[in-house]
Amino acid sequence: MHCRSCALVTSSGQLPGSRQGRRIDESECVIRMNDAPTRGYGNDVGNKTSLRVIAHSSIQRILRNRNELLNMSHGAVFIFWGPSSYMRRDGKGLVYNNLQLMNQILPQLKVYMISRHKMLQFDDLFKRETGKDRKISNTWLSTGWFTMTIALELCDRINVYGMVPPDFCRDPNHLSVPYHYYEPLGPDECTMYISHERGRKGSHHRFLTEKRVFENWARTFDIRFFQPDWEPQQLPGAQPEASPLA
Repeated sequence: MHCRSCALVTSSGQLPGSRQGRRIDESECVIRMNDAPTRGYGNDVGNKTSLRVIAHSSIQRILRNRNELLNMSHGAVFIFWGPSSYMRRDGKGLVYNNLQLMNQILPQLKVYMISRHKMLQFDDLFKRETGKDRKISNTWLSTGWFTMTIALELCDRINVYGMVPPDFCRDPNHLSVPYHYYEPLGPDECTMYISHERGRKGSHHRFLTEKRVFENWARTFDIRFFQPDWEPQQLPGAQPEASPLA
């Protein structure tokens, strides 16, 4: 799979009212995450889906909403990620078992799992970019991390919709929006980001750390951010790089 232009659509509450849907659908490929719906939100998030990256924790919601998320995504590719114990093929892998069920219900779907080897590559990439060991720091990589990295392998140009810059939440006057555009009564986006970034007990996503990495990648790769519109300040002496997973 290769796309000249990709729209990477986040699930952020920054998107309602943006009217970015037509622009998103004009992209050669549109990438979405987890169970983020398009029905009823098309004016702001578009209707087209080429690839959907899905966390193991979202698979039950995907199955419950399969009429919208699966049947309406003709020709779309679905990539699932999760701990290796969830992907095992000996009857004890929760995600693998559910994917087999999904394949029986909708055998025409193009469904893939991220391999254990690839998951280790993602862990190594996180450590290389941040200096932090994912396991030691009690970090779970977010679906956004997998999605952005996969997009860099597939897309020549990536337009990201709904991703705030890493320092956005430090501004006391920042816009308060829900974490998910389709859950208007859900938790506040910045509250979620900050609580995960500061959390030390249990496992957390490091959303803000990941966004700093994405900002850095955007200095050397063709990545642009919309809704809100922002671009990283170019650092002196920056040199073009190969794909992060190369």
